[in-house]
Amino acid sequence: MRPRTPLIAATVLLAAGIATAPAGGAGSSGTAAQTFSGAGVGPVKLGKTFRSLRDAGHLGAQRPGCELAGPGTRAAKLKAPLKGFVDLTRQSPRRVAAISLRGGAKARGVGIGSTIPQIRAAFPGATVDHRTEGTFQLTLVKVSEAAGGKFQFGVDTQTDKTTIVGIPRIRFCE
Repeated sequence: MRPRTPLIAATVLLAAGIATAPAGGAGSSGTAAQTFSGAGVGPVKLGKTFRSLRDAGHLGAQRPGCELAGPGTRAAKLKAPLKGFVDLTRQSPRRVAAISLRGGAKARGVGIGSTIPQIRAAFPGATVDHRTEGTFQLTLVKVSEAAGGKFQFGVDTQTDKTTIVGIPRIRFCE
């Protein structure tokens, strides 16, 4: 008898990805989506201090960051209506170094759940990078400053829908 654990695990992960992808769409929670740009998302901007954003109610508590980035890394969850987290700098005061969005924000009408053709229509200068498909099952769509951003869309290779947006880029920690 053949074990089916990898197939079951892949099915569960795929189902979870499909179930969460539409949740980031506008109107799903009854609140309007925030706008993101190369500077940040809504009030959460790159370079702002953790303490100011936490006091304003935009971030959750600090927690350990990616182990692969070395000791002392910290991250914090974004609070509703945004979904995702921020990576913080190592020095004090800790500042937002990168933002990973999983929902609640759009730029030029595209965000979580968008396809590559939709992204390229909104950002004509965007470039598509297939190098991460084998390892992370993500196609990266990079929007440069000249094209209207400085962020990346991570498009799932199985669903062809955006599952993550990284400002200024997607940071992999797996």
